[in-house]
Amino acid sequence: MSTVLLVEDSLTEREILTHYLQQAGLAVVSAKSGEEAQAKLHLQKPSLIILDVVLPDQSGFELCREIKTDPVTNQIPVVICSTKNTEVDKMWANMLGADAYLPKPVDQTDLVRTIRQLIN
Repeated sequence: MSTVLLVEDSLTEREILTHYLQQAGLAVVSAKSGEEAQAKLHLQKPSLIILDVVLPDQSGFELCREIKTDPVTNQIPVVICSTKNTEVDKMWANMLGADAYLPKPVDQTDLVRTIRQLIN
């Protein structure tokens, strides 16, 4: 079973996304901050990472850059999910190594299709 690391500080969003992911047959490990995500990444290597942009300790963009420049984690696909839905945000995510960008509210079908494309 594939595991997704979900980095999202909003409890409501975390519960909705976890539900979508579990319905798709994925195991979910969640983190509320970049620091917690880094700690969990050192314990277990997920199949994919979903990042919110607005996090309490660092932005999802910063965390994406750290993940993609670390030789231990740079092969893990990263999906940015954000309410920030401008072309600049998408371009920035792409420049930092994100593999996909989904606007919130996240559509369940788009989320599952994107994940399947990245981990299969």
